[in-house]
Amino acid sequence: MSESHTIDFLYKTAVGRFCLKGLVNPKVSELAAKLLSSRASAAIVPFFIKRNKIDISDYVIPEGGYKSFNDFFTRRIRPEKRVIAEGELISPCDGYLTVSNIDEASVFHIKNTSYSLKNLLGNECMANEFTGGTALIFRLTPSHYHRYVFCTSGIVERTKRIQGILHSVKPICHEKFPVFIQNSREYTVINNVNLGDLVQMEVGALLVGKISNNRYSRGEEICAGQEKGYFEYGGSSIVVLTKFRLDKRKIKRGRIKLGGGIPVKMGEALVRNI
Repeated sequence: MSESHTIDFLYKTAVGRFCLKGLVNPKVSELAAKLLSSRASAAIVPFFIKRNKIDISDYVIPEGGYKSFNDFFTRRIRPEKRVIAEGELISPCDGYLTVSNIDEASVFHIKNTSYSLKNLLGNECMANEFTGGTALIFRLTPSHYHRYVFCTSGIVERTKRIQGILHSVKPICHEKFPVFIQNSREYTVINNVNLGDLVQMEVGALLVGKISNNRYSRGEEICAGQEKGYFEYGGSSIVVLTKFRLDKRKIKRGRIKLGGGIPVKMGEALVRNI
């Protein structure tokens, strides 16, 4: 059964909706995570590499090979394959980037789910603070490198984790309930001396989209390119919010265009100076 047929079954049939109640249970997510971290799951790795056309020579292979699928999925890339460029703002991950201005009516589409800024942050006051700024949304696919770094240097102002049921993010889900409020999200507010406050948020989805972030304390100094964490298997995106409008003339080679998506690499300079 294809993914679209599975979604139709889960949301459009009585039997499917009954099954869905079990699937969104956190214990199911925990079980799925355990299975993907088991030694038996390592058998999936060769098929996954072939299907997603991953150049495994770019990555660090541990002695004895990967012990599980998640061990492979959270693999480390060879340092020379990702150079951290100098710049006020860098790409925190590999992925496809879209850039949008933020206004009061903004709706952001992340993994086919619609978010208002208030819903995304879970904080109306913060949403008001970032209205008038810019949202950079990085979409990661299964073939991408799933470790990520801080997008800028500065001081950690605060962090927040928004618990939620990891859930399918297909548009059809909106027919039953607002799926976007059920995605797991975690964000850090970073104060940069030149950029002011920025938000870097990780979004996980669908059962096993676990966000595993390193712990940073309030007031701690961090550097652009410093590892922030990684995603275990599942849908994932990273969102960066600024309080100011990005000037396209200041963006590297004018590659980022409002409303368009482009491939980026972790560490690539997006804005060199403000």
